[in-house]
Amino acid sequence: MYRFLAGIIITLIIVGIVQYCVYHNDQEQEITMNTALIQQQIQQVGKLIVTEGHFSQVLSYQNTKKNYLDIFSAQKKALVIINAKVTINYDLRQIRTQIDEANKVVQIINIPEPEVNIYPDLEYYDVSQDYLNKFGADDYNKIKNRVTQLIEKKIDQSDLKEKAKTQLLGELSKIYILTHAMGWSLQYQEDTIRSYDELESLRF
Repeated sequence: MYRFLAGIIITLIIVGIVQYCVYHNDQEQEITMNTALIQQQIQQVGKLIVTEGHFSQVLSYQNTKKNYLDIFSAQKKALVIINAKVTINYDLRQIRTQIDEANKVVQIINIPEPEVNIYPDLEYYDVSQDYLNKFGADDYNKIKNRVTQLIEKKIDQSDLKEKAKTQLLGELSKIYILTHAMGWSLQYQEDTIRSYDELESLRF
């Protein structure tokens, strides 16, 4: 009788151990597979996002130079037509992430800053200059710097940066959708993202 009971107990223990090992192994395989899918999605998101815009501006440049005890003055002036292409880039290859398999958490540690590039095309009209005050390299540098300031101001007044951020969020949402579907959590730095609205409200 005791042998019979001992046999049953041993059998149950063995079955329990086997079931635990199978379950534990399946769970590890699932985590490994999910982690691989998440890593693959992060790699696919890791690309260069480019948002492009075009701006036009007219700039009037004038410079007066005093000569001979301020009795005489020499002028130079030009009308500058500006057509500028602007790109705002997010290099998502620089995104830093960390995967916590034990707690099923994907943490986005850092999102790269946007890079603003301005490519101005300048055309000069109505250029006039006096013999004692001619256009030189310093004038063209001043015009170029002024053009950059004008275009930067136009960029800030436009929706170009918002469009760039929308593209960025579209890529990040792919990570959120995948992690959410698998029962994982997505965090940005220390904050857990529980909805797409929270994703859109991120400040970076």
